[in-house]
Amino acid sequence: MIESLSISQVATYGNQSEVLNGLSKLNFIFGSNGSGKTTISRVIAEADGHQHCRILWKDGTKLQAMVYNSDFVDANFNQSGDIKGVFTLGEEQVETLEKITASKSELEALEDQRQGLRKTLNGGNESSGKNGDLKTLDDSFKHKCWEQKQRYDANLKGAFEGCRNSADKFKSRVLQESVTNTAALVPLAALERRAETVFDKTPSREALVISINVNSLIAPETDSVLGRRILGKADVDIAGMINKLGNSDWVRQGRRFYDVTEGVCPFCQQDTEDDFAKSLAEYFDETFEADSQVISALEVSYKTDSVRLQESVASIISSPSRFLDIDKLKLEKQLLDSVIAGNLQILASKKKEPSQVVEMKTTANVLIAIKSLIDQANAAISEHNATVDNITQEHRTLTAQSWQFILAEMKSDLADYNKRKSGLDSAIGSLNGQIATKDKKINKKEQKIRELEKQITSIQPTVDEINALLKSFGFHGFSLASTSGDRYYKLVRADGSDAKNTLSEGERTFVTFLYFYHLLKGSNSESGITDNRVVVFDDPVSSLDSDILFIVSTLIRGLFDDVKCGNGYIKQIFLLTHNVYFHKEVSFSLKRASDRALTEETFWIVRKEGLLSKLINHRSNPVKTSYELLWADVKAPPKSSLTIQNTLRRILENYFKILGGINPDDICAKFEGHNKFVCKSLFAWVNDGSHSVHDDIYVSNGDTTVETYLAIFKKIFYESGHSAHYQMMMGENSELEVA
Repeated sequence: MIESLSISQVATYGNQSEVLNGLSKLNFIFGSNGSGKTTISRVIAEADGHQHCRILWKDGTKLQAMVYNSDFVDANFNQSGDIKGVFTLGEEQVETLEKITASKSELEALEDQRQGLRKTLNGGNESSGKNGDLKTLDDSFKHKCWEQKQRYDANLKGAFEGCRNSADKFKSRVLQESVTNTAALVPLAALERRAETVFDKTPSREALVISINVNSLIAPETDSVLGRRILGKADVDIAGMINKLGNSDWVRQGRRFYDVTEGVCPFCQQDTEDDFAKSLAEYFDETFEADSQVISALEVSYKTDSVRLQESVASIISSPSRFLDIDKLKLEKQLLDSVIAGNLQILASKKKEPSQVVEMKTTANVLIAIKSLIDQANAAISEHNATVDNITQEHRTLTAQSWQFILAEMKSDLADYNKRKSGLDSAIGSLNGQIATKDKKINKKEQKIRELEKQITSIQPTVDEINALLKSFGFHGFSLASTSGDRYYKLVRADGSDAKNTLSEGERTFVTFLYFYHLLKGSNSESGITDNRVVVFDDPVSSLDSDILFIVSTLIRGLFDDVKCGNGYIKQIFLLTHNVYFHKEVSFSLKRASDRALTEETFWIVRKEGLLSKLINHRSNPVKTSYELLWADVKAPPKSSLTIQNTLRRILENYFKILGGINPDDICAKFEGHNKFVCKSLFAWVNDGSHSVHDDIYVSNGDTTVETYLAIFKKIFYESGHSAHYQMMMGENSELEVA
């Protein structure tokens, strides 16, 4: 069940949380329309959809929430299409029902056992649990560690770097050092003396600059293939002409087109002799092709190696070492990029025209210059690091010895902590294992119950029961029928026509309530019928006459009895209403002395203060009679312009029409001039109240209007000779003055 409910930053609830706490099995919440009741029901229905609201479940066990409110009505009876069927357990399958009952008892026993394990693990009933014991132990040990830090921080702070501002980190470092520290134990005086020098500000080591491979480009730039003319075979009959013209590259390029023209010269468009193709193939023999492939491979490898080298130098420039002459390196990088770009063009030209003799520019000089800059930087870095190394080693040694001193100071505390923590860790591990085992058994048992439920569930019993109730209460014009493969309902007239869209508001309200009432005993699916649940009724008697109101209250009171006795699967009920008569009827109990709440009950009032909703707990039933409650609303400041209209209307109507037997027109006749106009305005206003929206041209519902009409409201009683009644209901210290 729900133990507490916190609501904020939703609808009419402000930033400060309004809390329903100390909740019990039956919870009555009374409030006028617009006060914030439906928001409560919506939070219970879908807590995850309200990020600033929180539900605390008993023992952390979340139950199914079944909520009757306007959203439920809209979802089930104001939409097109059929109504979802309510599956219930068939009573004729006695053996299966007995199995379900037995399995349910076994499931509850398993859940109780699991809850007992969880309480042992996490605490409850004023017990901290094993996790709580572990946290207490950790907090105590952390405090002792922090005391050591504060005691020695002034002189040994260099050893505590990284954990001087965090007690958690300091405790973790103590535990880490207790396992890994092998330093010698040195007296405190010696530690403090060395700390004056070693823990002073010192330089840090620098990473070496990654060097480059200068040979990756130099070797390809001198490859012999660049200086050779790559020509075809000389003893072929067409070789003489090609060599004479020096157009080997031109012929090679044209050969690609000749291969697809089927013996026609691509240049002169004339047929060639039969052995011409053979001559071309013999001229550009395997040696020619092999040399051409060498050129292509050389181009690819040079391009890849040059890109890799350029990226390496660029990386050095983007994250420069302070020991590197970065300006010189940038100049050399520009020169390197220029040489590489030119060489790539030369290679491309050689690849296109292999017969050319080409020569690549060497990158040797610029690469040697770059490597020299890197070597100089690394030499300086190595020299710097050699200087740092001795101080760094001393720093490490002194740090380790300082922590060893702390460990010696905490020797007994550390031993006690480790011993107790080991025992708690073992217990927690065992409990988690047992809980996991119970989880598996519970899941298996729930699956078994679902399978049993599917064997005997049906929606027809609900149809029969609802129709019987409708007829017994005089609703003969429509009934419920199953449809769509016995999984859905529809509302039909006697002639079989659809009745859903032609019901009166009262008929719709009553049949919706009956549907929800039977849904509480079943499910919209073939399983889940026996799930434990929390139920919310939000204004279930709207638009119902007094006879049906009595029936609804009787049905709900029957559910109350089941919850009190622990019968069925409903574990908790919330009832929210603005109807005083319904509240009095449904909350009536002979066992309650002087309206004081029973142990299984809580009473609440939700009211508007200004524009914000407030929740107020009462130890007794706060609703005496509707008339008393209306006067209580008038007396209680502050007053909301959104609800005071209806309150004044109902007081005047009850007293002057019913109790006083006086017509409103007779009252207004007692006023003259402006007061008479104001009096008529008040009666026009209060009679309109909650039933329509006034045009702001005529009435402004600001705070000033509220105070004005409250004053006239009082004057009505005085002018009509009923001041004694007003004084009795408002009290002698009424702050409202007669205008």
